[in-house]
Amino acid sequence: MPTHHVPLIPVLKPDEYERIDRFCQDHAGIAALSAIADLIHADFATELVLDPDIIQGFSADSSNLPGHADALGRPQSERECAVLFRACFAAGIPFTLTAGRSNLTGSATPLTGVVISMARMLQPEIHVDIEARTVRSPVGVILEDMRRQVLEQSAGRLFFPVDPTSRSDAMVGGAIACNASGFTPGEAGATRPWVEAVEFILPNGLKVSARRGDYVSADGRFELHDGSRVITFPVPRYPRPAIKNAGGPYSSPAGAMDFVDLIVGSEGLFGAVTACVMRLAPHPSAYLDLFFSLPDESNAVDLLDVLRSTLPGGLGCLSALEYFGANSRRFMAHESRFFHGNHPVGIYVQAPLSGQVLEDAAGEWLERLTAAGCGVDENAILLMDNERDRALFMEARHSMPAKAVEVVQQRGTFTIMTDTVIPSNRFREFLCFTHDVIRSAGLDYLAFGHLGDCHLHFTILPEKNQVALGAEIYDRIIAQSARLGGVYSGEHGTGKRKRRDFIQCYGPAAVEQVRQCKAAVDPLFLMNRGNVLEVETGS
Repeated sequence: MPTHHVPLIPVLKPDEYERIDRFCQDHAGIAALSAIADLIHADFATELVLDPDIIQGFSADSSNLPGHADALGRPQSERECAVLFRACFAAGIPFTLTAGRSNLTGSATPLTGVVISMARMLQPEIHVDIEARTVRSPVGVILEDMRRQVLEQSAGRLFFPVDPTSRSDAMVGGAIACNASGFTPGEAGATRPWVEAVEFILPNGLKVSARRGDYVSADGRFELHDGSRVITFPVPRYPRPAIKNAGGPYSSPAGAMDFVDLIVGSEGLFGAVTACVMRLAPHPSAYLDLFFSLPDESNAVDLLDVLRSTLPGGLGCLSALEYFGANSRRFMAHESRFFHGNHPVGIYVQAPLSGQVLEDAAGEWLERLTAAGCGVDENAILLMDNERDRALFMEARHSMPAKAVEVVQQRGTFTIMTDTVIPSNRFREFLCFTHDVIRSAGLDYLAFGHLGDCHLHFTILPEKNQVALGAEIYDRIIAQSARLGGVYSGEHGTGKRKRRDFIQCYGPAAVEQVRQCKAAVDPLFLMNRGNVLEVETGS
């Protein structure tokens, strides 16, 4: 039976926790880092690097948010994590987790204190349980490497279906931290439903070992038991739109949620996952891959509505439904291979085949698309039935954001990219608003993303004198998404860059709920300071 009573498990011996606490009482704050480094090296064989040249390489993520750290920890085990966490916790030193540093929101960028890289957390070894359809994984392994291992160990029978664009750079722990998602439409495209169990270390260095179904909050709270001491751990209860969502920690208006769900997508606010068990899915025997272009964006939205209402099994039966809209051709490599004539809009469909012959599936889709009445020209449909075309498409897909970055670097600015998800019945309205507000401001931009989830990335490319204007337009787009019942983040989380977006979406009361939740396990807001919540200097 599930319970809301959660035991806290010591990772270190009681006298080891006490030794760290006693020392840090007399050696507190960033000024004491050198003394703390000596202690944990001598007594716990745990390294804390103080060389600024080495630390500098870990002081920022892909968000380009400026960062600073005073020391670097690189734990290789759960025990070393507990030592580093407890030392920072006891000495009142902020500490920030980082891993693959592919984050776009600044969540892995330290503001001060210690940056702790989880990239060496490579134990336990990846192990696939074919009968249970699960994989046990460390958190420091690259997500794509874990996916390959699953295929190898299961002889191609099972796979891990979550496939973020950054899967070759992001680590398993980072994917869990921000509830990363990929091409697959619907709930199955995000990380959360595939997480079966976590080993989780709190900011104070104590551990929770939780399997899905073990611990479920009651009356809006968990009770964390540390011997005779009980920590009341409230859960967020703000309303959560029933759409693809990577914005803010998981919430439950009814006050009942699985502990695993709370941890996935919490961006390190409450602790760190040090190992996990993930569910797997049967691997399809093959895939149907189609790319086709359309005369107008309205045709794409019409087609989306048709597929949503007529596709057997709904959009969830697809493994991809991708969109390439305004100005995408301008930034896409090999665009003439994929787009027909002067069509400005492209769509990529990938459907898993379960025993169906590729030619038969292609015929069904040809008939479905041409009969939809949405402007699909048979001559504009490309069947990618060989590895060369598939590789060329993926290269084209990834070339767009890379080219966009090149453009803004030449302009001396940066991209301003939305990550919004909109309810399907308001999607068309949102698109009209967003195109109009960007074009009216005279800003350069492109739009692409995950059509199946109504989740597009409008990427603004400002000139040097347009950066403030671009930020203002971005804020207006986020406000509109909130008014339409959407969320500001479908896959990249909140981090430090999108704290105002969180408030726009959920309101100040939600911020206070998350604050109370974090304060229960991290009263000084030391761990991943600045993520989701703004913390006053000196707190």
